[in-house]
Amino acid sequence: MNTEQLMQEIREVNLSYMMLAQHLIRADKAQALYRLGISEEVAGVIDSLTPAQMLKVASGATLMSRFRFDDEMVWNLLTSHNKPAATEDSAHALHASIVMASNFAEATSRQ
Repeated sequence: MNTEQLMQEIREVNLSYMMLAQHLIRADKAQALYRLGISEEVAGVIDSLTPAQMLKVASGATLMSRFRFDDEMVWNLLTSHNKPAATEDSAHALHASIVMASNFAEATSRQ
């Protein structure tokens, strides 16, 4: 894959992410804040963007979305790493959600 193809894919991902974010915000703002890991102020900006503005923002060379969790424990819970029993998967996913929610609560309280 050459650089131009990579940049085009980043722009496509950015636009898809922007459209999804705007849809989530308009459908259920509180849930969107949690799922996207953004503040109310950022949600307000995204909600007010016109299609032309979204295209302009998405056309940058920087990937706008990122992994929200950089904690190894969360990754291990999500992937059930080192956990042989498949019946524990839902418990691990629930635990990972709780950890991510607490991380989100901490991050928003600092803003």
